[in-house]
Order: sequence, then structure tokens, then C-alpha cells
Amino acid sequence: MAAAGSYFSIIALIILIQLATNLNSCSAATPIRHSGRNTRFIRTSCRTTLQPSLCFVTFSRYATRIRGSPRLLATTALSLAFNTTRFATKSMTTLSKRHGLKRREAAALRVCVEELGDSIDELKDSIGKLSRHGAGGSTFRSQMSDIQTWVSAALTDDDTCMDGLSGKSINRKFRSRVRRRVVKVAHLTSIALAFVNRYAATHK
Repeated sequence: MAAAGSYFSIIALIILIQLATNLNSCSAATPIRHSGRNTRFIRTSCRTTLQPSLCFVTFSRYATRIRGSPRLLATTALSLAFNTTRFATKSMTTLSKRHGLKRREAAALRVCVEELGDSIDELKDSIGKLSRHGAGGSTFRSQMSDIQTWVSAALTDDDTCMDGLSGKSINRKFRSRVRRRVVKVAHLTSIALAFVNRYAATHK
């Protein structure tokens, strides 16, 4: 039975990671359906975040899929944060290979790639654990505590990356280009943390 449980946990994780890969591309083809109650749930939930406007624009398109479920909302937010972080990391890795970067700029990119790589692992672990959580009790609380710790750590990683971009020796245009990507990652991770906290609070 334990082996079977482990097998299904792995399958669930694969499905969630695949969702993370496909969410952005699907959103371009899927029309936003304002389904009344489901959309109100998204709007109300987004008011608990630090970026309510970005949150509503981003998640209202998934309102029908989320169906007013705090767990599905948290899972979707983690998946989007994971996908966006992974894309940003690949973009920075490509940028770091360009010729003509100053030593300080190249060093800042290396820090960002390393920090966002840690963030990817933490978000992936969070998605995996959320996929196999219990319905309540001490096990649920322990699992949610782990997820909250990991997503908070991912947010700290984003901040560390941005801190490395400060300094007069870094070109302003370069800094703006990189920070724009990291800020998007940080905002989505912050929203994911808010939804994880909200989901954890509903099962105390």
C-alpha cells in the first residue's frame, strides 16, 4: 500500500508540474469566463494579497477551473510562480552568456540564477507536498507549515537576487531589464504565499 501511495503521489506531482508548464500557453487560447460566483471568489481572495490588481487579472481567467476552491487556488498560484521563475532563470542564464557584460553584471546574474534556482526547487517541493496533503489534523498542519516555509524562502531568494543588482557599477538599462523579470517572479510568489496562508487558515 505504501508503494502504491508513493506511486500516486509521483503521478500527482508530474501532473502539477505539467500544469505549471502549460498554464501560460493555455491562458492565451482560453477566453476569460466571468462566471459570477467563481469570479467573486477570485476577487475576494486577491484582496488579501499585496498585488490585488495583478492578482485578479492573472487568476480571473482560471476562475472556472478553480471553482471557488482555496486549495485549487493555492495550487494554481504555486504552479504559475514555479513556471514564471523557471522561465526567468532560463532567460538570465542566456543573458549571462552574452559578451560585453561587466564583471559586476555577470556576477549579479550568477547570483540571480543561483537564487532563483533555489526558488524553483522550493516551489516544486511545495507543489509536490500540496498534492498529497491530508484533510486536516496535525499532519496537515505540519505539511502546510513546510509549504509556508518553502514559499517564504523562495520569496527571500527573489529579494536576494534583486539586492545583488544594486550598485552604481551596474548599467541602469541592464538593471531595469533584469529587475523587471525578478519583480514579476516575486509578485507571483508573494501572491502564492498569501493563498497558501489562506488555505492553511481554513483548515485550522
